[in-house]
Amino acid sequence: MMKNDILNIPDGLIIQGHTHVGNDLVFIPDFQKSLTEDFKRKVYTSNELAYCERFDDSIIRYASTWAAKEAVYKALKQFDPSAISWKKIEISREKIAGKPAAIIHGQKLNYTISLSISHDGEYAWAIALLMPGI
Repeated sequence: MMKNDILNIPDGLIIQGHTHVGNDLVFIPDFQKSLTEDFKRKVYTSNELAYCERFDDSIIRYASTWAAKEAVYKALKQFDPSAISWKKIEISREKIAGKPAAIIHGQKLNYTISLSISHDGEYAWAIALLMPGI
């Protein structure tokens, strides 16, 4: 029976081509110790800083944005091993707590990045799926 179940998977659920995955888990208490003004300046874009600072619990937003940047970075490195700075990876949201998106500044590669961010208690987590040519 399992063989028949596998054969009945709709084609739309199968990802074609090379797909690259990155993820990151942040332990917020440790992250908070490293969240200095210098770190913020080196890592976050002005849009990311503005988003994170909108919240009373900004540490959660900084940690989840960092996790997302790390996840995207890890997926990108599988696709293209050349160096990329943290500020070239920008995490945006269409609205507060809305769907996240990754913007890669200065890249002319043909790919789509699907991004998911979550946080619960002392952890923030993100996963990025990079798919070429979509």
